Amino acid sequence: MKLSILEPLGISMDALRKQADEALGDKMEIVCYDDRKEDTETLIERSKDADVVVLSNFKYGREVMSHCPNLKMVCVAFTGVDHVDLDYCRERGITVCNCAGYSTVAVADLVFGLVISLVRNIPACDKAVRKGGTKDGLVGFELEGKTFGIIGLGAIGSRVASIANAFGCRVLGYNRSEKHIPGVTNVSLEELLQKSDIVSIHVPQTPETVKMINAERLSMMKKTAYFINTARGPVVDSHALADALRNGVIAGAAVDVFETEPPIYPGHVLLTAPNLIATPHVAFASTQAFEKRAVIVFDNIVKWLNGNPQNVIK
Repeated sequence: MKLSILEPLGISMDALRKQADEALGDKMEIVCYDDRKEDTETLIERSKDADVVVLSNFKYGREVMSHCPNLKMVCVAFTGVDHVDLDYCRERGITVCNCAGYSTVAVADLVFGLVISLVRNIPACDKAVRKGGTKDGLVGFELEGKTFGIIGLGAIGSRVASIANAFGCRVLGYNRSEKHIPGVTNVSLEELLQKSDIVSIHVPQTPETVKMINAERLSMMKKTAYFINTARGPVVDSHALADALRNGVIAGAAVDVFETEPPIYPGHVLLTAPNLIATPHVAFASTQAFEKRAVIVFDNIVKWLNGNPQNVIK
């Protein structure tokens, strides 16, 4: 059998190869590519003889997989799998696994980096001091005593909740199926939006969640509230969010994700909106997260080979 790792996974190639050899031994022929190519022709060439492929977050569709007659497993070195053609995989009986959990800590960390940057005006403070300015007009507020709303109480949302509690926030949560998490009060989505000083969204991208946050729902928020998106770009209507910022519907926002992967088109509507901090889909990316991810990738493959697959996407 052949394993094709279609791109680097954030650790050194030597470390990646060592982990692959230790996990799989002589069970599979292993090919690792040291660059990331997303064009169809290259992906076909790299995948065509493979029984198992590993990739992170680029599009992997039937136009590639239809040229891969041996393909039996797609191991997604990522949490979301909306970039993989799951319908085709079901048609072909191809197992799809993800690496759920590897980036939980990293994403939650960035949420609070973004929150504090917003509420304490850190980017503006940096500009002011470099121009000889002062704190005038830049005094922010403490998180203690504020209401922190979390949409989606999976692993990441739950960790965000525990950190918000540590800051002394009152934490509201909304989840499609109610979850009972210490320190979190379950409320409707509408109540969460109306009462929260900070709203952080942590839902997967599905047909039901695309543009879940739209103009109507943004209008429910306090004018003094802040919105954070480290989930998926399409779960928020970017034009509605930009309009909300321009019109003072909410006080500010931070986004790590867009409709497409970075680099983002310079004319993107959010990049010209006021009071917005943007990061280039970096929430999941930390040294430790990449190390955890590699461990999960090879554990997924070993478990699949042994007939006990884990992290399977239904």
